[in-house]
Amino acid sequence: MLTVVNPDDPTPATGSVPAGAGGSLIDEIVRDGARRMLAAALEAEVAAYIAAHTGDVDDAGRRLVVRNGHAQPRKVLTAAGAVEVAAPRVNDKRVDDAGERQRYSSAILPAWCRKSPKITEVLPLLYLHGLSSQDFAPALENFLGTGSGLSAAVITRLTVQWQDEARQFADRDLSGVDYVYLWADGVHLNVRLDEEKLCLLVMIGVRVDGTKELIALAEGYRESSGSWADLLRDCKRRGMRAPVLAVGDGALGFWSALREVLPETREQRCWFHKIGNVLAALPKSAHPGAKKALAEVWNAEDRDHARRAVAAFKLAYGAKFAKAVAKVTDDLDELLAFYDYPAEHWVHLRTTNPIESTFATVRHRTKVTKGPGSKAAGLAMAFKLIEAAQARWRAVNAPHLVALVRAGARFERGHLVERTGQESIAITAAA
Repeated sequence: MLTVVNPDDPTPATGSVPAGAGGSLIDEIVRDGARRMLAAALEAEVAAYIAAHTGDVDDAGRRLVVRNGHAQPRKVLTAAGAVEVAAPRVNDKRVDDAGERQRYSSAILPAWCRKSPKITEVLPLLYLHGLSSQDFAPALENFLGTGSGLSAAVITRLTVQWQDEARQFADRDLSGVDYVYLWADGVHLNVRLDEEKLCLLVMIGVRVDGTKELIALAEGYRESSGSWADLLRDCKRRGMRAPVLAVGDGALGFWSALREVLPETREQRCWFHKIGNVLAALPKSAHPGAKKALAEVWNAEDRDHARRAVAAFKLAYGAKFAKAVAKVTDDLDELLAFYDYPAEHWVHLRTTNPIESTFATVRHRTKVTKGPGSKAAGLAMAFKLIEAAQARWRAVNAPHLVALVRAGARFERGHLVERTGQESIAITAAA
């Protein structure tokens, strides 16, 4: 039991945790509790390992897997701060078929581990937000209780490791994955670059099971059609099947490349970007009414009601602001493509929100971080940011309908149209 005591008392009670110089009493209690729980978990893990091999003995009947004391204490950075732990050791004398000694490795605390995965996850986010490698230790010392393990050299080594992981991700095989929906967008970031912005070409897809996943992340040249075409060709070369529907903004580069490389994929314009483009062509006094009128379009109950809402928008604003109205009417088929898919998916298909929300905290940044930096490092940082965010992405609504979309099922007013014969059999098999 933890007991609060006077830190000036020279003989504190056993189990008490006085407030030290490293932080407040509550921080010390949390760190001590984390240390005790980690130690108990490691002991239980070792006990289970040894118990599983009690039957392994040598010719003399001596057990081959036994305890072997503790390793030297080391500090591990966790969300609770720096926790000191002495990991239990195991003497494993077993030999495999190749003559190699078996070695015990803790799944909780590997031999190389000096920081928890959560700490490693937050580093690229801080890096993107503007902390240079020299800033990590002082910035986190008060929060974690120590700055050890976050030196400039450590951050530099992590950056190199992240770059290797990003390259491996970019070369992976895509033939075993089927992406039914695809979101694409170009993201411009001032990441450790003094003069030139980093343009990232990002593609996120929805698998047949309804889960979202990063498909590709590459450096591009101002979202040009050539850059997008190179990325799409690379994905196709690695086995990516053409998605049923692609969602993106009005940038002509992506759509030109999509029509060239994956012409069978349908197009859906992003309403978030389209509304911004329309409002930019209107005076501010007209913004409230235009927003409401456009909401009647993209939030309509079906395509027919949406077209009537567009006609009302044209009637209200066409005479004075023809250019603003043309931005909607010229792309109307692509803006309303989502109505041909399940109603449960409409909220996902109207915008490029999966990309927008992931980069929301960094894409509007204007301060350039200290140091020269490089595009390779910026690309690696963005990759780690998306990798961390991807674990929290939720599947699309009604994920079971994604397989039906891939199978070619027809939807009217957002509802599945029943089919008969061979088409019904094919759809059932895909589902």
